[in-house]
Amino acid sequence: MIRLDPATAAPSVPPAIPAWALGVGIASSDADAAFQAGAALGALDTLARTQASWAGAWRQRLALKSAAASMRLAGRAEDEAALRDAWQLCPAGADPGPAGAVFGASRQLALQPPAVSADRLTKGAELLGLAWDDAALADLCTHIEDVAGSQRPAPFAAAAIAAHVVAARPDAELLAWWLADLVLAQNLRWPLPLPLLMAQAFGPAFRIEGGGGKRIRPGERGFEREVCLALVQAGADGCRLATELSRRAEKLLAVAPKLRAKGAGDVIFLLLNEDAVAGSLTTKNLSRFAARRLFERLQQLEAVRELSGRPTFRLFGL
Repeated sequence: MIRLDPATAAPSVPPAIPAWALGVGIASSDADAAFQAGAALGALDTLARTQASWAGAWRQRLALKSAAASMRLAGRAEDEAALRDAWQLCPAGADPGPAGAVFGASRQLALQPPAVSADRLTKGAELLGLAWDDAALADLCTHIEDVAGSQRPAPFAAAAIAAHVVAARPDAELLAWWLADLVLAQNLRWPLPLPLLMAQAFGPAFRIEGGGGKRIRPGERGFEREVCLALVQAGADGCRLATELSRRAEKLLAVAPKLRAKGAGDVIFLLLNEDAVAGSLTTKNLSRFAARRLFERLQQLEAVRELSGRPTFRLFGL
């Protein structure tokens, strides 16, 4: 029988954004936009610090959504399903390809504390397909530290670093959004960043009214205000996703005592902490055949979803 940690097995209800703060475009001034962003960040702060059983899967789903938006910005066609495949089908240690590498950058953002170093920036830039010399990255590191120490409100600090990167390198908007989320987490003292803003880059907050599909890019007029409004939408999306995953995790944990497979505990841990788990998973306690039977059982109990839609190399998640 699987023994559950009572600290994480107990259901927790995720917060929600106050109704008055929702609705991109209702802010009549920069102050109103900042006030709305504060309400959204209050809810996100609770989620960013949560130790709920499903928090890992929640972060990785945010990373996937961010990577999918990155594909559009990079002029690529991969959607969430294609990104999952690029990551999951890649053998350990092999090159996941450009799309998989961008997903890897989003995953890295969500998995590591929001500390800044030249090495981390070098790795992030490489994953995002950007070549950047060491001296320029060292200068960027110093600028991030200056922004973090400037005591600006977190949304404005995030907007400032994004604008700085695009001003220096107009081709580096992917890195600009990546760093905006990192600086946001730094200023809010979150234990780990949340991939939020990239997923909103093509959303209504940055859409120019009557602009024929044009959007406000980092550094352009009104960008700080739109970052605030984008965080409201990101907060609403993040809270909805957390609510959905918390229900699914509660169901998975409820059926856990019914599972008799020796390695079931390892699989449940992965399902709670990853976006997707391969149905062909093997561990020291679980053979490929046993894993297939276990996932079939979990599907029968309606405790997991099959995410790939394929009959072979199937992927499962909350």
